[in-house]
Amino acid sequence: MTDQAEARLKEMGLALPDAPAPAANYVPYTIAGNLLTISGQIAKTDDGELISGRLGDDVDVAHGQRAAQVCALSILAQAKAALGDLSRIKQVVKINGFVFAAHDFTDHAQVINGASDLLVNVLGDAGRHARAAVGMASLPFGVSVEIDAVIEIA
Repeated sequence: MTDQAEARLKEMGLALPDAPAPAANYVPYTIAGNLLTISGQIAKTDDGELISGRLGDDVDVAHGQRAAQVCALSILAQAKAALGDLSRIKQVVKINGFVFAAHDFTDHAQVINGASDLLVNVLGDAGRHARAAVGMASLPFGVSVEIDAVIEIA
């Protein structure tokens, strides 16, 4: 699946970034039994740009979807770092999407679709997952989106 997943990314004009280093006193992932849990990945591009702004205030849903997509790429990069290759992913079990949102913003699910769509497009049925999409008063460094994940592994 690694070749398939990375080939799909290439077809989409995307590539896996280097797995981001933790920003504080935590590890980027843990493995317990057959579950890989990936710490929250913020919307930071491979060139170090933070995708910031509050949804419903300074930025729109399309901006948030791009931020969510970048988070999903970082999740896949962490999975590759943890597992050696993406073929060991059996199922993305759940993602939790956190959206930096104005108090009256209600399109959280649309924003996190940026990550959900990427995971399904790259991993096929193994990318289908349960999820939460919630609004937050703030996120680290003012980023628009942060997402964590639980993944079943072989």
